[in-house]
Amino acid sequence: MLKRLLLGVCLCLPLWAQAAGVAVGQAAPPVVLPQLSGAGDVSLESLRGKVVYLDFWASWCGPCRISFPILNQLRQELGPRGFEVLAINLDEAEPDARTFLSEVPADFPIVRDAEGVTPKTFGVLGMPTGYLIDRQGTVREIHQGFRKSDGETLRASIVALQGE
Repeated sequence: MLKRLLLGVCLCLPLWAQAAGVAVGQAAPPVVLPQLSGAGDVSLESLRGKVVYLDFWASWCGPCRISFPILNQLRQELGPRGFEVLAINLDEAEPDARTFLSEVPADFPIVRDAEGVTPKTFGVLGMPTGYLIDRQGTVREIHQGFRKSDGETLRASIVALQGE
């Protein structure tokens, strides 16, 4: 019985370790990644002073196809007031990301982390996962998954942070 209990703990430990990451109220970890466009690196620190939606996505993610048009709209509407979307692509093969973007264009910076270091640091468990970060670099909300109806809720959260 004790052996089974220890085995169960050992098997669950990697899941717990993966789930550990940034939490609401903590500073967002540093991010410096190359743009998919090849136009150099983008750092999360360079966006300090703006409300940022940090979005983890992959080409095989169905809800990502729903989120991108909404994120484009939010950036267009709220960008002039200090809002930015930074999307981190996690595809192993870059052509997969490019094909996705040819079908579902993004009007916001796309960076690439094929090594998968950043999602481990943040504790990402599924796609898409978004982190709403305030002007000081603190994670204020974590959003897993995406439905069309999530757009208005996200918009309200962004506007509230812009007002702080």
